Amino acid sequence: MARRPLSPHLQIYRLPLTGLISISHRITGVCLSLGLIGVLYLLISVAAGEAAYQAMQAVMGFWLVKLAYWGFVLALFFHLCHGVRHLFWDAGKGFDRATLQRLAMYELVATVVLTALYCLGVNA
Repeated sequence: MARRPLSPHLQIYRLPLTGLISISHRITGVCLSLGLIGVLYLLISVAAGEAAYQAMQAVMGFWLVKLAYWGFVLALFFHLCHGVRHLFWDAGKGFDRATLQRLAMYELVATVVLTALYCLGVNA
């Protein structure tokens, strides 16, 4: 029996940056959908009165909730930047390999910069 070559395994194959960004875009979409539950909780607590609002503020002060909030903000900006990248693609631009890599890096940098600017604005 002839020994056939095996396909590259996950330990050998390295996913390109554009592939990782594509997967991350889908993950952030799910995170944003789940985060809307938190936004809904905020709106309901505001509408429910002062006691509910104060209880919501106590919950929002917990470190894990704050971490989830900042993750939501990061996911929001990442998803936004990737959406802008899709607008370029819809126009038929940026499909060569070098441009794909460059736009992926721009997208990551823009996400970090927008998140940092937001953090500075909130904490000011």
